Amino acid sequence: MNNLKNIPSIDEMLKNERIKQLIEVYQRDFMVDVVRSATEELRRELFLKEEKIKKEKLMQAILVKVEHMVSRLAGGSLKEVINGTGVVLHTNLGRAPLGKGAIDYMVRMASSYNNLEFELEKGERGERYGHVEEVLTRLTGAEAALVVNNNAAAVLLGLNTLAREREVIVSRGQLVEIGGAFRIPEVMKLSGARLVEVGTTNKTYISDFAAAINAETALLFAAHTSNYKILGFTQEVPLEELVKLGQEKELPVMQDLGSGIFYDKDDWGLREEPAVKRCVAAGVDIVTFSGDKLLGGPQAGIIVGKKALVEAMKKNQLTRALRVDKLTIAALEGTLLEYLLGSPKKNIPVIEMLALSREELREKAERLLELLEMRTEGLSGIRQLKLVELEDMVGGGAYPTYKIPGFGVEIEFSQPGLEKAAKILRLGSPALLTRRQEDKMLLSVRTLLPGDEIKVADLIAGVVQEKGDI
Repeated sequence: MNNLKNIPSIDEMLKNERIKQLIEVYQRDFMVDVVRSATEELRRELFLKEEKIKKEKLMQAILVKVEHMVSRLAGGSLKEVINGTGVVLHTNLGRAPLGKGAIDYMVRMASSYNNLEFELEKGERGERYGHVEEVLTRLTGAEAALVVNNNAAAVLLGLNTLAREREVIVSRGQLVEIGGAFRIPEVMKLSGARLVEVGTTNKTYISDFAAAINAETALLFAAHTSNYKILGFTQEVPLEELVKLGQEKELPVMQDLGSGIFYDKDDWGLREEPAVKRCVAAGVDIVTFSGDKLLGGPQAGIIVGKKALVEAMKKNQLTRALRVDKLTIAALEGTLLEYLLGSPKKNIPVIEMLALSREELREKAERLLELLEMRTEGLSGIRQLKLVELEDMVGGGAYPTYKIPGFGVEIEFSQPGLEKAAKILRLGSPALLTRRQEDKMLLSVRTLLPGDEIKVADLIAGVVQEKGDI
């Protein structure tokens, strides 16, 4: 309790030279609030401590907390992270990194006024969705397109527009949880549609759909189970059969792809994910998918399909609440143009990562190993560096059971030290996230962006340069 009496007052802290310097840079009210928060945090930490601590040391402790808080708050909480995990679409790390073309286009549109909702040729108000609609219809073969803020919103809008207060038939085996506890049944309930489950968890037939259709049926729904697999004694209704039934009964068919992909990926061995264009060609009336997964763009929910149905969604009042801003439209259009006019394999990071050959990955790993050996030579903190074969993952809810052959570098730190080394790297600038196998650190090269290898070598060297003491 004596320590609490020794805690400097707020006024005393504000007279400290370091605090005065910070007040010259930041608003005084902001700094007063930070000093008060740091002081209260220290007070809580000292409450149960019995050993006496001098006032000068307590002041220094407050200063450290103040500088940490200022750095965190004033510098922004989002930090650059180097992805050494080998998970291409890492949901916790922002999923798809944007390509340079999309970034440059977005920056230009963000730093000036633009024709977001203005028809320059006609000199009148325009529609924001038109900027991406034409390129989406050309890429998918659909009649019309609409973009909202994420795929859950796309599903919600589609169900609310096409089936509010009516029934939607879906296979019980496709009642997926999209992620973050967002579940198809809950989204359907929120949309106002009534869920009708047919079939069993592992087997559903077209006859199950046909038997459930009645006067209240508004929609046949299919969800691609991209984030899990049911193996063994299974049966799914082929998309073509569901479309045929919908046409016979004059009912629209809506399909939620989750990821959605445009690029021909057969040469990567990723054959299970249905391409958007194939689904449209099969006759599906509405297809929804994400912009920031296998497409490689910004977070967005993309809706493509029959013009009359998409136009009805545009007129839905929900669309206003779910609409995207100019930055998302610019980033998405910039990404889509790479598919239409550019080279997605070179200019969209996700596509480039997934398309890397075994030879390219090995060469990349060998370069990283060489850099690490050069930067850590003579430092005793690393016991061994070794080139290793790894199994990478697509991530983002796609291909849950599929492992992609990869390469990387295995690092064995002097013991003890792995946990502390991982924490130091995680808290570094930029942060570095890796994998772990037993007592060794694994760095996959598949998910390293251009220039990351040098940063990684510097970060690893920084961990062990103090006589190998980590």
